[in-house]
Amino acid sequence: MKEKNTSAVIRKTLTIIGTVLCVIFIPILVVNCTLLIKSFINKDEVPDFGGTIPLIVLTDSMYPDIKSGDLIICKTVSADEVEVGDVISFYDPAGNGTSVVTHTVIEVIDEDGLRSFKTKGINNNTEDRLPVPEDKLIAEYTGIRIPGAGNLAVFMQSSSGLLICVVLPIVLFVGYDVIRRRIYEKNKGDDMAVLMAELEALKAANSDKEQKSNKHEEINNNTDLPKK
Repeated sequence: MKEKNTSAVIRKTLTIIGTVLCVIFIPILVVNCTLLIKSFINKDEVPDFGGTIPLIVLTDSMYPDIKSGDLIICKTVSADEVEVGDVISFYDPAGNGTSVVTHTVIEVIDEDGLRSFKTKGINNNTEDRLPVPEDKLIAEYTGIRIPGAGNLAVFMQSSSGLLICVVLPIVLFVGYDVIRRRIYEKNKGDDMAVLMAELEALKAANSDKEQKSNKHEEINNNTDLPKK
């Protein structure tokens, strides 16, 4: 009985562990794989997940609202939706064409049906040197940031990070499933053995009862014989 209770506790514990691993790692794996595939297919674009773009902040130009090492969540928007005061992410027009900046819009310029934006980092003394053309717009900052998570994201892109955040979860899932199956098969075998033992005991009890009943009938038959 004690062993059965122990097995039940182990099964329950493994189920809880498996559920926690699924809740934590499956979304991470799905998001990571999606972003990796998109970044591989479209190397010139910032990958998104359903219109949502996580970005790693590398400078303190938006301090204290956004800090270096933070992970910020942005959403794709059209240029017509951007207004003064919005915080946008864009390809730096003064950069190499791939560097991404997240700054506040201080002016919206409309010229010949095309939009551009003057921007500024709130921690900078001056506005950005060049306005941002609408074709350089990437997304708008949603106001959601995870402090320090950007450093973790950088680590996850390294070889060690991929090993820990992709390979390790897969190994844990496989290991959990193997252990769960073995415990299930063992408990199934134990339960079958207990059931067979109970059946044998029941058969023995019925056989003993039948023998006693036959013996009792034989005694009664002998008692009813005529006396000479």
